[in-house]
Amino acid sequence: MKCIYYVSPSLKSTEEISDDLHAIGVDDWFLHIVSKDESGLARTRLHSSNYLETLDLLRNGLIGAAVGFAAGLALAGISMSAELLGPDVPLLAYAALVLVISCFGAWVGGMVGVASENKKISAFHDEIEAGKYVILIYAKKDQEERIKQMMSSRHPEGQLAAVDSSFLNPFAGLKVI
Repeated sequence: MKCIYYVSPSLKSTEEISDDLHAIGVDDWFLHIVSKDESGLARTRLHSSNYLETLDLLRNGLIGAAVGFAAGLALAGISMSAELLGPDVPLLAYAALVLVISCFGAWVGGMVGVASENKKISAFHDEIEAGKYVILIYAKKDQEERIKQMMSSRHPEGQLAAVDSSFLNPFAGLKVI
């Protein structure tokens, strides 16, 4: 499943695009809109994006967990070799130390992620701030070409902005068009 990004200039255009996408078989579950105008989206009953799409929570949480894991391994190794916790400490205690520090790293990374814009959405920061709408369409393989054809024929104002091979992978690069 790919994520196709379109930029729409107005709420009316976004609503029409949503209706046409529904007509060709794209469910609401696979259609999310990133906008500064959340009340306009709610008023027209368009699906707004969620926190995983707009914030870098997942990506920074995983980075924090990896850094915490490395720090936990280093601390456990130093503690084990210098016997900082005493002699004859079971290996399970060191594993628990690594786990606790990894979880702390994930928590800190998640807090940083909550405060930062999603790396993939940040490519459209200026458009969103200018009042435009970024439409995320999660397309199944057999729908992708149909969506692009419908958009080019019925909605030339909707600009194809990017294609993502998988939105779920927070480390995958975004192919901006």
